[in-house]
Amino acid sequence: MPKLKRMKFAKVHGIGNDFILINNIEERISIERFPELARRFCRRNFSIGADGILVLENSRGADFRMLIFNSDGSEAEMCGNGIRCIAMYCHEKGLTDKQELEIETLAGIIKPRININEKNQVSGITVDMGKAELTRSKIPMVGPDEPVVSEDFDLNGTVFKITAVSMGNPHCVIFVDDLSTFNTWKEFGARIEVDARFPQRVNVEFVQIESPSNVKVNVWERGAGATLACGTGACAVVVALVLNRKAKKGDEITVSLPGGDLKITWALDEHVYMTGPAEFVFEAEINHD
Repeated sequence: MPKLKRMKFAKVHGIGNDFILINNIEERISIERFPELARRFCRRNFSIGADGILVLENSRGADFRMLIFNSDGSEAEMCGNGIRCIAMYCHEKGLTDKQELEIETLAGIIKPRININEKNQVSGITVDMGKAELTRSKIPMVGPDEPVVSEDFDLNGTVFKITAVSMGNPHCVIFVDDLSTFNTWKEFGARIEVDARFPQRVNVEFVQIESPSNVKVNVWERGAGATLACGTGACAVVVALVLNRKAKKGDEITVSLPGGDLKITWALDEHVYMTGPAEFVFEAEINHD
């Protein structure tokens, strides 16, 4: 019998948004294989199980490159929880001695800063997520090329007020009165994700305002479905809060997701900053042929 090919991987998560992290600097797997590997290995109960695969590679223009493949095999431009996991992995594995990294993504160069405690352990990661894009052509969304802020969105008779934001990937933010009684959010999230008005599909965030400095969010992620957290989604939510005059630019907002909390600021320099944890779960090997 031919010898089976083995692939090393790490299981990691950022407040419950979990990933299979593959160090492709070492594994050298063809990029064309990852959509199929994501569909196979991300299946919960039948394989490793994850919201997606993170691929770490060398970069010609940055410290590292990160590729993201959702559990359905589609490729994402950016992942806020994923980039914190990548930064943590690079530090813990001794791949870099820098505390401030530049990581190449399909959304551009993203800059995480690794926060180190007195035991030389990662205590959290702050990421400069760059500037939010607000016009339809940048989301992208069909219609006049202008911002979408509290705009009516008719879904077969159910009308939502939506705010659209791109954090390198598309987001549709919807404010609701009470998440605990909004039991159909997954159904609506799934329908909005594939609505033709979003030609590249869209992530959907349902937001309940708890106080001026804290919101609760449920996320329907493009290509992954309901997840415990979404870093870019949390950033989009804070941008939407400011655009809808529910928060002030420069304020730090705690975004509470089912998996935990992220601290988000849309700063006066127009950049969005995210701080949160990243965790190892385990490392192992799996057949990949």
